[in-house]
Amino acid sequence: MKFWFRLAVISSCVLSAWAQPATPAAPPATPAAENPAQKSALDAVLFYQLLLGELNVRSGSPGSGFSLILDAARKTNDPRLFQRAVDLALQSRSGDAALQAAQAWKKAIPQATEANRYVLQILLALNKVDEAGQALTDSIRELPEVEQSMAIASVPRVFSRVQDKQMAADTVEKALAFALKQSSTAATTWTTIGRMRRDSGQLPLAIEAARQGHAADAKASAPLILALSLANSTPAEMSPFLAQAMQGDVQPPLRLGYVRHLIGQAQQAQALHELKRLNAEHPTFSEAWLVHGLMLQENSQWSEAEKKLHQYVQLVQSSQDKDEQARLSEALMALAQIAQRLGQLNQAAQWLSQVPAAADPIKLASRQADLLSQQGRSEEARQVLAQIKTTNTEQAIRKALVQSVWLRDNKRFDEAYTVVKQAMNANAPNSELLSELAMVTEKLKRFDEMESLLRELMQLKPQDPHAFNALGYSLADRNVRLDEARQLIMKALKLSPNDAYIQDSLGWVAFRQGQLSEARDILQAAYKARPDAEIAAHLGEVLWSMGQQKEAQAIWREGLLLKADNETLVETLKRFDFKP
Repeated sequence: MKFWFRLAVISSCVLSAWAQPATPAAPPATPAAENPAQKSALDAVLFYQLLLGELNVRSGSPGSGFSLILDAARKTNDPRLFQRAVDLALQSRSGDAALQAAQAWKKAIPQATEANRYVLQILLALNKVDEAGQALTDSIRELPEVEQSMAIASVPRVFSRVQDKQMAADTVEKALAFALKQSSTAATTWTTIGRMRRDSGQLPLAIEAARQGHAADAKASAPLILALSLANSTPAEMSPFLAQAMQGDVQPPLRLGYVRHLIGQAQQAQALHELKRLNAEHPTFSEAWLVHGLMLQENSQWSEAEKKLHQYVQLVQSSQDKDEQARLSEALMALAQIAQRLGQLNQAAQWLSQVPAAADPIKLASRQADLLSQQGRSEEARQVLAQIKTTNTEQAIRKALVQSVWLRDNKRFDEAYTVVKQAMNANAPNSELLSELAMVTEKLKRFDEMESLLRELMQLKPQDPHAFNALGYSLADRNVRLDEARQLIMKALKLSPNDAYIQDSLGWVAFRQGQLSEARDILQAAYKARPDAEIAAHLGEVLWSMGQQKEAQAIWREGLLLKADNETLVETLKRFDFKP
């Protein structure tokens, strides 16, 4: 570009920046009136200074250009020139220069809200966290009170890049002290402080912030959302607090979040109670019907589960929302599974035919294969799973897992072993593949290999209780190394105290060790917490061994109603020659 043409272009840019006043002029009194001439601060000297500054920027000397434009901004107090100076410094990656320009802007025009936001962001980028506190206070204070809560809620995101999380939390709490004293912002402010304390690992302070936020406004959702985020890591402190809070009126999504927490803590009965309340008080809140139906299905309450899931389908079947479509797919596949359990195979096929096209292809293929197997079409089922198309590593692993589960359920253990081994050889160590192969080797009675796999899984996921429980139960079931079995199961129970299946394992090892009363008490508690066919098999055997045959027979009959084809229950009834 020739010099004079380039000069003309830059001159045009400078003039256009000054073509409008900083504050729009008031409209004329009448359409015919002429606008009075606007008095501009852009004289010849200033124009030349701005032009020279932009030329310096474009010719590769942004530092000189920055100095000229910042000087012009100070002479005119024009916010556009201050912002241009800040932007130039940021483009040049000169944080100190950008801070200098932003602070000069703030000093020259104290009421300029944008200036203070720039100061805050630049201070944080420069890791000057202490200095950022005052900028944060100023940024929030300058907003109308009705807008302050929203700004306060965004503070954790603004401070998210600060490496010293505890310093960031300390700074924010000090900066927002004024907002804690305002009734309109106290709950939000406590929540923000709590989120930052949680992210810095200061859980006791985060818990206290959640309590203070709820005390400031019992109707506010934010403190309870914070409490839910803390509940799994601090259940002893947060569970009673949440239980008390949920006695009042809360928003449906929040109560559903509480339900999910209860499920995670294996408090099934309380979770079902909360879902009943949700369905009654908010009958159009669709997701609660889905969760309720899936829970009842897991507890083998087929008829009630079917009603809840059908209600969900009716509420959302016309929705085009992507997430809702995914949940609809899950509901329809669950309904198909229930129909299978009830022997309604044609109805199961109809439910599967309604699954949206965007459904998870692996889940859908798994359900289709299960139905085909029940119809006696095993080879078709095998082909459905084999023909699943995968596009990434995660899908390939999931495909191998569903194939293995199907083969294992159909007692084709050698084929299942081959499928999983091939997947393991093709991928990095994966806990799900390890777990599945351990289950297959147990069926093949290759117990040394199973133990090796489970111990590898313990190393890979030391906080996961399932490998400890699986090995402990296997030893107990084979009636070997019982002391070690109990230690492994106790380790699993410590990691997941409310898991009924781990309690079942503990009851079974107690039975193997001859501790009949202990075994009975543990198994009765486990069965009450989660009625399950396998737990029923174990409890019945303990009761029978204690001479309580009638009680044992009653439990076994209940188990048959829950899952008549449960392998452990079927084997137990065969050993005792029990015919219901």
